[in-house]
Amino acid sequence: MATLHVLRVFTDEAGEHGNPLGVFLDGFEVPANRRQAVAHQLGFSETVYVDDPGRGRCRIFTPGLELGFAGHPTVGAAWLLAERGDPVEQLRPPAGVVDVRRDGELTFVAAKAEWSPPWELIELDSASAVAELTEPPAGSGELPFCWAWADKDAGRVRARCWSLEDGIGEDEATGSAAIMLAVALDRPLTIDQGEGSLLYAGPLSEARAEVGGRVVLDEVREFAV
Repeated sequence: MATLHVLRVFTDEAGEHGNPLGVFLDGFEVPANRRQAVAHQLGFSETVYVDDPGRGRCRIFTPGLELGFAGHPTVGAAWLLAERGDPVEQLRPPAGVVDVRRDGELTFVAAKAEWSPPWELIELDSASAVAELTEPPAGSGELPFCWAWADKDAGRVRARCWSLEDGIGEDEATGSAAIMLAVALDRPLTIDQGEGSLLYAGPLSEARAEVGGRVVLDEVREFAV
């Protein structure tokens, strides 16, 4: 058995919405050869295994593949470690060192945009056009991130995202795509994504950006591995 924490990452101010995430803080409880199958069984867009809390070493799996970096798993893992009394200043997924910081109730991670999956950033004409999508735009690839300005002066963006290569479908909140968009636009952003999730992103130096948001813990349970 392994202890599973189920979080929602990038909730709104009231703690609603957000992207579900599975976290095994004692990653060693899940054998390496079982991790992909467990992520598939859980069905979250990502599941993260923390192998060394002190050094922040972790691995991230979608239901279909392992990722070198992802936004909402690293935000969620960093928040949970802090809540459990083991705060970290850095996480170390396979892609590289991810800086962590807290700002009140928000948890931020910083990473290189090139570590993100190859999201296709597709700008639409209006926020309402993004909200009204029922599927990715015709001609888009397997990783479309559709966005539009809701309030350009304020840096407010409306977004929807699909991850089709690994069977996730629409992703409720996508931190790695927010990092890419912040680098591409070179300005701080507040992103309303999916049904009601809320992400904060901003560019840093050397093609890096940070993304952050609120996290809530929904459940802790023992999981048969």
